[in-house]
Amino acid sequence: MTNAGTAEAPARAQAGPQDDIETVKTLNAAYQAMQSEIAHAIVGQTKVLEQVLIAMFCRGHALLVGVPGLAKTLMVSTIARIMHLGFKRIQFTPDLMPSDITGTDVLEEDRTTGRRVFRFLHGPLFANMVLADEINRTPPKTQAALLEAMQERMVTVGVQDYKLPDPFFVLATQNPIEQEGTYPLPEAQLDRFMFMVRVGYPSADEETEIMKKVSGTYEADLKTVISGDDILKLQHIVRRVPAADHVFLYARDLARATRPNEPGAPDFVKEMVQWGAGPRAGIYMMLAAKARAILHGRYHATTEDVREVAVPVMRHRVITTFNAEAAGISSDQVVERLLEQIVPTPGEAVA
Repeated sequence: MTNAGTAEAPARAQAGPQDDIETVKTLNAAYQAMQSEIAHAIVGQTKVLEQVLIAMFCRGHALLVGVPGLAKTLMVSTIARIMHLGFKRIQFTPDLMPSDITGTDVLEEDRTTGRRVFRFLHGPLFANMVLADEINRTPPKTQAALLEAMQERMVTVGVQDYKLPDPFFVLATQNPIEQEGTYPLPEAQLDRFMFMVRVGYPSADEETEIMKKVSGTYEADLKTVISGDDILKLQHIVRRVPAADHVFLYARDLARATRPNEPGAPDFVKEMVQWGAGPRAGIYMMLAAKARAILHGRYHATTEDVREVAVPVMRHRVITTFNAEAAGISSDQVVERLLEQIVPTPGEAVA
């Protein structure tokens, strides 16, 4: 488990452009190595893995949505292993209480003095990477405790605050099939997740390879590629990645175009969208675009980076109308149609 000390902050702040360039080169090479290592355990799902890593390098959290059996748990645990991060998995159930995940004070006897004292017993949230399995199967009180920890990066027990380790990521999963007896996350809580990542079925060839590996004696031999300190360094550099003004304008225009009451919103948005994406969507699109640029070995973000991250950023922030749902039109389709209509305009200045 990696902790970032305050003594490291000045060193990171003093890093110059040349240091950043060298770091980008190193981390791009590490990203290629990570893809190679992950491929030993996970077949396919390249785009899903990239989106998860982007969220991590932006200091964000991701919600993975997919049917059972698509190796979501294995994917998260594999990423934790190759990054040498502390990993905990929490299976969310209807009887799970907030103290089950945050930890609780226990009363014990001090053998030296004979007095009874309270000692805090850390819960599974105290890890670098937490897999919240089937987050919609636990009551709102427990969901709120997790989401508070995600936002504040600390937990409060009684009057005492306990800081969570750094780096800290939550990767939550949801099963889109069986919704009976579940507690769907409200839109305000969904907004806390940087990405909603859809995990799809593998191709025919990938499924054959999966069957051969899992039904045989194959065991993945994974090597550590990147450390928690490297992740903290990358998180610091991501925000310094430059982007031209027209890239900011493009992300802004995409987010604003999802709002049906916005002047100039397309007619299909006014008809199909009940609530559009808030300002956090534009912020996350720009952060994700910068992280994607670094992972691909580039030193500046482009509109193409924004296009690649727009759907996972906005799919859970665009709420469609009843008519759209009845017609089978999803928020993904709305965002993809916007990407077809809204064209970036180079050379403009940010207002």
